[in-house]
Amino acid sequence: MMAGANIATVIIMLLVGYSDRLYPADHPILSTAGLTFPIFLLINMAFLFFWLLFKWRMLWIPVVGYILAYVPISIYMPINPGQTEPEGALKLISYNVCSYGGNYKYEDGFGHVKDYLREEHPDIVCLQEDVDTWRRYAFLEYGKTFAYNDTLVLIHDVNSYNALGIHTRFPIIKRERIAYSSKANGSAAWWLNVNGDTVIVVNNHFEGCHLTRDDRLQYRQILHGELSGDSARAGSKLLLIKLAEANAKRSQQIDVVCRYVQEHSQYPVIVCGDFNDTPISYSRHAMSEVLTDCFVETGRGIGLSYNQKAFSFRIDHIFCSDDIEPYNCKIDSRMDASDHNPMICWLKIRQKAQKTNEIPQ
Repeated sequence: MMAGANIATVIIMLLVGYSDRLYPADHPILSTAGLTFPIFLLINMAFLFFWLLFKWRMLWIPVVGYILAYVPISIYMPINPGQTEPEGALKLISYNVCSYGGNYKYEDGFGHVKDYLREEHPDIVCLQEDVDTWRRYAFLEYGKTFAYNDTLVLIHDVNSYNALGIHTRFPIIKRERIAYSSKANGSAAWWLNVNGDTVIVVNNHFEGCHLTRDDRLQYRQILHGELSGDSARAGSKLLLIKLAEANAKRSQQIDVVCRYVQEHSQYPVIVCGDFNDTPISYSRHAMSEVLTDCFVETGRGIGLSYNQKAFSFRIDHIFCSDDIEPYNCKIDSRMDASDHNPMICWLKIRQKAQKTNEIPQ
């Protein structure tokens, strides 16, 4: 009976681990299965210890399960050796700054973010929720650290305010908004002159799950077993529906950005931002089909970029084209002035990219 339960766990773990191949617009509910992948990893680990203690000859079941799940495991928590960044590598930071709200910890959230970015000495910074509703000096302050600064407002009305920003030491050639359907989110491509090369940096803030504060509280109560059976089932169903609807919308947005990348494949391309989706998701998988996932290729560990309790996942990502070599992509968990942690990566443009040196007018 225990062996059968372990085999069933392995089968479900594999199905969940490879659920990122499902297209959310066609399978909205099933496409959310990737959220449960770490749960089945832990259950299989429990079986491993069980067999070690009581019947070691059955140890092959969880071990074979982990071997078969090597691909999703290596995506969810890659283990790569440390690297030495080569001379000339660009340092990029992608960071959702939560509208400089300070993560409810700091009165001057903007000051903490500004000081952090200045001390890190990045070459390119891509910010999501780069808004400044009352501190109109924010743009001027960034100008003291970065030679070139630009912000694209996605929405600004009585209910919400969202923007994408780029702050860099490289000249901005032009900016293009990548058009897709969304009320408050969006993507934009900034064309930069990087030492004579034209490099396209696509900054994204894809569709969120739109969970209210009550939704989040209810989710925590479900995890802690604080709700009755009927209430827990009703709450779980509502959360699942919201996650599925967001997945379906996000998949279409991801497809548009993937097409943009493919249409501009003659240039070195960097895609980054708040994907609002986990490593085992269609969003990450689709982008990895056209670009290199920098964290999977060079990062280490789970890399939790969203830092709210009970919602800790890696939902921020950095990708690059084949003519860029990534190094030491990581999450900087020391910086806590937002509900996200910044993602940092060093990127070296390969010599073969020199053929794309022409600067568009």
